[in-house]
Amino acid sequence: MLGSVPLTPKALDDYRSVIGQPLIDEIRQLAEPLAGARVLHLNATSFGGGVAEILTTLVPLMNDVGLNADWQVIRGSDDFYNVTKAMHNSLQGMFVDWSPEMQDVWLHHNQLSADLFDESYDFVIAHDPQPAGILSLLKERDAPAAAGKWIWRCHIDLTEAQVQTWDMLRRYVRDFDGAIFTAPEYVKDGMPGPQVFIVPPAIDPLSPKNVELPDDTYRAILERYGIDYERPFIAQISRFDPWKDPLGVIEAYRLVKQELPELQLVLIASMARDDPEAWAWYERIVRRAGEDFDIHILSNLNGVGNVEVNAFQRAQVVIQKSVREGFGLVVSEALWKRRPVVAGRVGGIPMQLIDGETGYLVNTVEECAERISTLLADPDKADEMGAAGREFVRERFLITRYLRDYLQIFRTLRGLEAAPGHLLLPSAGKEAP
Repeated sequence: MLGSVPLTPKALDDYRSVIGQPLIDEIRQLAEPLAGARVLHLNATSFGGGVAEILTTLVPLMNDVGLNADWQVIRGSDDFYNVTKAMHNSLQGMFVDWSPEMQDVWLHHNQLSADLFDESYDFVIAHDPQPAGILSLLKERDAPAAAGKWIWRCHIDLTEAQVQTWDMLRRYVRDFDGAIFTAPEYVKDGMPGPQVFIVPPAIDPLSPKNVELPDDTYRAILERYGIDYERPFIAQISRFDPWKDPLGVIEAYRLVKQELPELQLVLIASMARDDPEAWAWYERIVRRAGEDFDIHILSNLNGVGNVEVNAFQRAQVVIQKSVREGFGLVVSEALWKRRPVVAGRVGGIPMQLIDGETGYLVNTVEECAERISTLLADPDKADEMGAAGREFVRERFLITRYLRDYLQIFRTLRGLEAAPGHLLLPSAGKEAP
C-alpha cells in the first residue's frame, strides 16, 4: 500500500442550501448501483495545487454517497519531481530536451509505486502524468491489482504538447479504460485506447477557502499581513511559475499604480513538494518587486492557508494572468466570492469567465492594466460583475456537479448506461490509426 491521505468526512446533504434538494436526490440515485464500489485516486502530492484541493472534498463525498473511496500519493524524490515538472512544462508547450535518462527516472518511480500496489479496486483514477505508468507496469506482470476500470485524469492543456514527450506518455495512456479531459480541444489527435470524457474541474463552496467570511475576520487577516484594508488591493493566487505570468502581473500593477498610487498588490502561492521550480520563480518575483512595499509576496510558508486565501480573494479585483492554463480553479473561487476577475484568454479560463459580464479576458499586460483600472474606477460595475459570476459558478463549477459527472462515468464504464452527451468528446474518431 502507498498509504492513504487522511481526510475529514463530508456530507452531501450539507450542500442542500447551495444546490437544492433535486440535485442531491439525483446524485444519490446515480450512486445506488455503485454502492460499495472500491475507488482509488492516485496523484503526486496531498498538498498544493488544484488536484489536491478537489480530492480533499471529492473523496469524502464519494464515501458519503455509498462508495468506498480512498486517496493515495505515489512515491517520489527530488529527481522524480524535477522530471515530472519538466514533463508538465513540455506537455504545455515549453521546449524540453526530453531524454532517455528522464524517462528512466519517471519509469523507475512508477515502478516503485507499482510494487507497493497490492490491492484491487473497481475504479482507479490516476491524475496527470506522474502516476500514468503504473497500470502498464502492473499489466506487465499480470498483477491482480490491474483489474477493475482505470481512468487517466488529465488536467493539462495538451494542445501544444511537445511531440517527443507526448509520444512517450501515450504508450502508457493507451492501457486505460477511460480518460477525462477538461475541454475537448485538450484531447490530442490520435488519442489511443480509452473512452474519452470531458469534465471541467470544480470548487467546494463549503470549504474554508470559499465560505463566507465575517468582516472582522477579513480585516484581521489583512492587517496581519500588512495590507491596508482602507486602500484598494488586487491579488493573484497561483503557483509561482512561468505559466501564471507573475512578472506580467507586477508590470500591470505598476501601470495602474501610476494613476492610483494607493494601490496594493498581493501575490500568493502554495509551495508544493511536486513543484521544485517554484523557488526559482519566487526569487525572480522578489527581485522584480524590489523595494515596493505595496507588493506583498506570500505563501503557505508565511502561514497563508485556506482561510487567508479566502480573505485575499475578496480583493477589489482578482487577477489570473495565465499564458497557459489547464483550467484555473482560482477563477471560479474568486467569482464565487462575488469578485470580478481579469484573466488571460487561455486554456480553461474562458469556460469560467464571461468576458464583459463576470470580468474581462485579456491578452497583454496593457490590456490587463486597462481592465483593472476600469473595475477599480467603477465599484458598482465590479460588484455587478461579481454577483453575476457567483451565479455562473453555481450553475456550472461546484463540486457536487463534479461528483455527479464521476458517478455517470463509473456507470458508463461498468456498462450500466451510456454516458450523457455533455460528458462525451463531441467528435468521435480520436483513436489512433
